[in-house]
Amino acid sequence: QVQLVESGGGLVQAGGSLRLSCTASRRTLSAIVMGWFRQAPGKEREFVGALAWNDPDTWYADSVKGRFTVSGDNAKNTVYLQMNSLKPEDSAVYYCASGPPSPVQAISNIVTYKYWGQGTQVTVSS
Repeated sequence: QVQLVESGGGLVQAGGSLRLSCTASRRTLSAIVMGWFRQAPGKEREFVGALAWNDPDTWYADSVKGRFTVSGDNAKNTVYLQMNSLKPEDSAVYYCASGPPSPVQAISNIVTYKYWGQGTQVTVSS
């Protein structure tokens, strides 16, 4: 099994920045893709961005492209979500997730992911 722990959430004013971290307990074949998702109250969980340890590319939802950046520190087994130019609509619980190597079109699909973190709250005030 793989344990994922997120941190870095908090309250920030619109236009501000936050950096979330996700540390995985171990690297397995089922924890190659590392994704970020978010879920606001009354909303479905949605894809935010992702990377794969075996691929230099990153992938983003259109709603955050150009504002958010996913990066990773291989030595620390840690993935980051740098969030800039935050908007109130970005407010949500943010989750880190991991899954197996997958086709690009599957990266944004929740069912791709095997392991999930506990979530960290991000609140953006107007």
